[in-house]
Amino acid sequence: MMKTLLVRGMLAGLIAGVLAFGFAYAFGEPSVTTAIGLEESGGHAHSHEAGAAPAEEHEEELVPRDIQSTVGLLTGVVVYGVAIGGLLSLAFAFAQGRLGNLRPRVTALLLTGGAFAVVFLVPFLKYPANPPAVGQPGTIGSRTELYFGFVAVSLLAGILATVFGRKLADRFGAWNGFLLAAAGYLVVIGVVAWLMPVVDEVPAEFPASTLWSFRTASVGTQVTLWLALGLAFGSFAEKALKPKKAAAVAAS
Repeated sequence: MMKTLLVRGMLAGLIAGVLAFGFAYAFGEPSVTTAIGLEESGGHAHSHEAGAAPAEEHEEELVPRDIQSTVGLLTGVVVYGVAIGGLLSLAFAFAQGRLGNLRPRVTALLLTGGAFAVVFLVPFLKYPANPPAVGQPGTIGSRTELYFGFVAVSLLAGILATVFGRKLADRFGAWNGFLLAAAGYLVVIGVVAWLMPVVDEVPAEFPASTLWSFRTASVGTQVTLWLALGLAFGSFAEKALKPKKAAAVAAS
């Protein structure tokens, strides 16, 4: 059964990745193209302000832009979706039956909703995504470390909140346990967000509309990915577990 769930989780991730690619290509790529045009038109001044070497300004792209926005984007999103789908199936195998007498599709949606908030939404609120031409080249490494560090903290806090939430539910009831666990997560993540440095490298002349379009498209792409993943995997898991449930009923 574990192998069946893993395969179906990866298949659901594949479907979700294709749908997310469609959203990203339709709504995200226009703002990326606009940002790249701004970067190229004002790249000389911006690079010198950031302390970049003049020789780096004229480097040719290793991968053409048309490949980046199509095959490259599709490959990246699909691989990400398949990987997340596999991890979701493992989490589902552990959680099913431990969150109460819930249908598999409900458990799958709860897991994907929680994972979306912990892995993407909360870190995005602290360190939102930026299009090209935003951010100094010399700080790429530090900004990446801060973002993934915050993701790791959010994920760990979410796992601990889930573990303690079950214990609190046994003592104070399911709803009160959930509220206490959620409050604990928010307190921890709020303190960590306050302690971690603020990163704001958006140039004053960068168009606010382009930045807004890129960030809303980023959120929309993630919503499409996680929602499609939860719905597809929930349906697959329910079909996979139905024979097992029927056999258990017949045996009883």
